[in-house]
Amino acid sequence: MKRTVLSLITGLSLSLGASLASAQMLSFASPPQGSVWNTMSTAMANVARSEKDLNALVQPFSGNRAMMDAVDQGLAEFAINDVNDVIVAARGAEDYKDRKRSNLRVALRISPQPIGIFVRKDSGINSIQDLAGKRVAAGWNAFPLGRPHMAAMLATGGLGWDDVEQVPVPDLIRAADALASGRIDATYFAVGGPKVAEVDASVGGVKFIPVSSDPTANDAMAQIRPAFYYSVVKPAPHYAGVESPIEMVTWDNVLVVGAQVPEEEVYQMVASVLENKQKLSQLFPGFKALAVDAPYKIYPSLDYHPGAVRYFKEKGLWHE
Repeated sequence: MKRTVLSLITGLSLSLGASLASAQMLSFASPPQGSVWNTMSTAMANVARSEKDLNALVQPFSGNRAMMDAVDQGLAEFAINDVNDVIVAARGAEDYKDRKRSNLRVALRISPQPIGIFVRKDSGINSIQDLAGKRVAAGWNAFPLGRPHMAAMLATGGLGWDDVEQVPVPDLIRAADALASGRIDATYFAVGGPKVAEVDASVGGVKFIPVSSDPTANDAMAQIRPAFYYSVVKPAPHYAGVESPIEMVTWDNVLVVGAQVPEEEVYQMVASVLENKQKLSQLFPGFKALAVDAPYKIYPSLDYHPGAVRYFKEKGLWHE
């Protein structure tokens, strides 16, 4: 009888342990609601729950450094970020000079992400050069990624911070609010961001301004963000501020994961993303650009998580 009871208790304990393990919380560190990354993270978490039964949720942080620190320290498992910033964090450079974030790994290349400086449609600003002397979002204390992003785009027009009137803003969302209220003339955002559509509706229209992509502009941009490149963005219903084809600065969005996250959970998360493009696109149209055929790309100073490598090799997506 005692053995039967002991066996029952042991069985229940093992079952409970397995259930708790399978129910481990997987959090996405993201910027505040209204940002593209928050929207994308929410869509990924929803699909991971419905398709792979992963206990995923989104946890907003103040900005990119806080996000990378959370993943590096195991306070969050995943985050979407500009690959440039992940490289800088892994190297312990620029905004991450205090130490290398050595626990950051790449799970997959998600998609190209065009970004641009946007202004009110009636502002009379039609080029980067027209921003000289204008009130431009600066500072970015809560979202330090904003500083090099803005600087790289200004550089394509031969401008630096001293050529504009710098108006301090903490982050992307409040910078967009400052544009809506008339406190600044220009800020930036990822194309397709819900906040851009909100500002567009509130002020009677906004527009993104094009960047130059000649060798001089490209060299100036590369001095600040070497992994940036250019792409042509065409009008689409979810692209507020884009009324005709426009050349824009672009980075690769990558899914970052902590080195400590178990291999199987990373494998399942990668599978949930790459095998459900249609469902993700229904939640956020930007996922139409999901790089399902090229989710692996070599980046300097960055390694892929073993769980991602296993998936890529099984699906023939890994190239030595």
